[in-house]
Amino acid sequence: MKGQGKMVLNSRLKWVGLVGLVLSAFSLFIHFLLARFTEDGVIEYQSSITVFSWRPIFESANFPRTSPMYRRLWGPIRHLESLHPDANPRGNYADPSSQTNGFIFVRIRGGFHEIRNSICDVVAVSRLLNATLVIPEIQSTTSSKGISSDFKSFAYLYNEDQFMAALAKDVNIVKTLPKNLKWARRKKEIPSFKVPYSASPYYYLNQVLSVLKKHSVVELVVPEGGCLQAILPPELEHNEELQRLRCRVAFHALQFRQEVQELATKVLFRLRAPGRPFIAYDPGMTRDALAHHGCAELFQDVHTELIQHKRSWMIKRGIVEGKLRVNSAKQRLSGSCPLMPEEVGILLRAHGYSWDTIIYVSGGEVFGGQRTLIPLHAMFENVVDRTSLTTPWELNRLYGHEANIITSSPRTPPPIEKEMKHEAWKTSGPRPRPLPPPPARPKSYNIEGWWGWVAESDNEPESTVMELRTNAHKLLWEAIDYVIGLEADVFISGFDRDGNGRPNFASLVMGHRLYQSAALKTYRPDRKEVSKLLEEIHDHLYHANHTWLKSVRKHMRKRLLDGLIEASTKSKPLSFLSHPVPECSCLRYDSNETSFHASSPSPQSQVQAALRVVHRCPAWMDSDLILRSKDKDNEEDLDEDDSTSSGLFFRRSGENHESGGGDSNNKEEAQLDDLEELEGGER
Repeated sequence: MKGQGKMVLNSRLKWVGLVGLVLSAFSLFIHFLLARFTEDGVIEYQSSITVFSWRPIFESANFPRTSPMYRRLWGPIRHLESLHPDANPRGNYADPSSQTNGFIFVRIRGGFHEIRNSICDVVAVSRLLNATLVIPEIQSTTSSKGISSDFKSFAYLYNEDQFMAALAKDVNIVKTLPKNLKWARRKKEIPSFKVPYSASPYYYLNQVLSVLKKHSVVELVVPEGGCLQAILPPELEHNEELQRLRCRVAFHALQFRQEVQELATKVLFRLRAPGRPFIAYDPGMTRDALAHHGCAELFQDVHTELIQHKRSWMIKRGIVEGKLRVNSAKQRLSGSCPLMPEEVGILLRAHGYSWDTIIYVSGGEVFGGQRTLIPLHAMFENVVDRTSLTTPWELNRLYGHEANIITSSPRTPPPIEKEMKHEAWKTSGPRPRPLPPPPARPKSYNIEGWWGWVAESDNEPESTVMELRTNAHKLLWEAIDYVIGLEADVFISGFDRDGNGRPNFASLVMGHRLYQSAALKTYRPDRKEVSKLLEEIHDHLYHANHTWLKSVRKHMRKRLLDGLIEASTKSKPLSFLSHPVPECSCLRYDSNETSFHASSPSPQSQVQAALRVVHRCPAWMDSDLILRSKDKDNEEDLDEDDSTSSGLFFRRSGENHESGGGDSNNKEEAQLDDLEELEGGER
């Protein structure tokens, strides 16, 4: 009986184990089933369990926010705190007429910043001509056969419904042409204009308007980004209202589509998760920009050849005037070349940012690859970009459902005639015949290496389907980087010009920051002055003396305002969105400010005069002035109680110093420097 009882017990345990295994297998099956068909839920789940490549490393868990050091590095710019966005119409501004002169259909080509500039311009042109605007067509995406069919043209990047709703009181906008005009466009029967860059408003009034009234529709092709003068003629009626319309388009109507906005918000949340402020850095190092400004010798090996090849191509087409061979060292000393990531890292470390500062590298791809960012990674532990803060399935969801592209192109079979000749030659008899020539080897540089075509042809190779798809993806990458750069605590650019010598992606970000949050720190270093400073310590680059550090800090502090004023004369004439002041800004005055009553102008009023901002903000925006003045008083107290050391240049604070006395001296000097800079910055 005992043996039978044990057998029964063992059999029951086996059945219990078997049932447990079945239930476990069933639960796993249900889990994978849900993961397969519940896309939104699984994305959140995968994001929570994904091991990201970025693991932040900090010297200390505590991050003091009440020190003068924090105020100097991360605090707002007081001279610009009274500057606020105001793009609303002023005075008499009529709603768009229901009876328009016709339809304007626009095809836009170019990169992210060129598309954004062009969209704002065509809306202003539509208002100027009293025309109905058809949602613009973005050629960079529609020409790519490899992208998802879920999103097309404008909707690939921006939210169409938001765009139309936000501009309902400015311009009549429709999604498509009427059927009769759409059919005429397919037959190419509607008049078309290839609009020159930065065209005058009188070009549209004198040449386009009459054709528009006659045919009820015109097509505008915008190939170079920006189809309207940046600074409108003062005699043009309602010229300032057209400028404010540009601001409403760029900063309110152009919202990214939901998937892009959600992923950008996630990336921003992951950046702020450690509880630290962060810097957004845009290198501005594109192949076109380097070729246009003759900066090939900053690189080595094949990268130099690629830049020179592009410059030769630009010279042949009249894009660049000058010689093919340019002394890149002279170009760099004159400020015509981008600051390398290593040089930007040296500036930031010299200014006082510690080795554990979070730096987000934005602006799409960096020419030269990750190799050019190695020095920056060596100076800062927490250098990240979108690839280290997103997962592959999050990016795939952003792209939509795309068809698989076979990377290895199959070899085409020989024609039937050649096969018949070869067969006839084999069976023609014993007479000796010369061997047929070998078939021509197809050029396969798109497969074997992206540089293989440099020595084979003077022309740029035709883009493959995969390259067209990547170009479309770059628009989405730069959209994410645009949001991060806009919300960053500090922004710094290595270069502010594109491949045509015009304001680039970084300039748009800086212009948007100036409009939305003018007091946020945005560094615009003078590349010519920085090159001179770096030449002074060329032989001991990583062991700078105290005098040099003070010179760098003075330069960085000075360029917060001088760089802004300089942009009004250098960038604004080429791109209004890079400096939308004073047309789209207003001033909020504090009744306690001495600058408002005193006869001698204060530094703040001098800056406002330099920016030519005179419009007073509406009364409803003055509700928090008392609270703001109290915060200022507290900041003044903090400036006097400075006890924070900026530390040594490239030495982590945890490392042993050469002498104990040197540590205390450096601390005292750094304390005095911080006080001097805070006091000097308010003068």
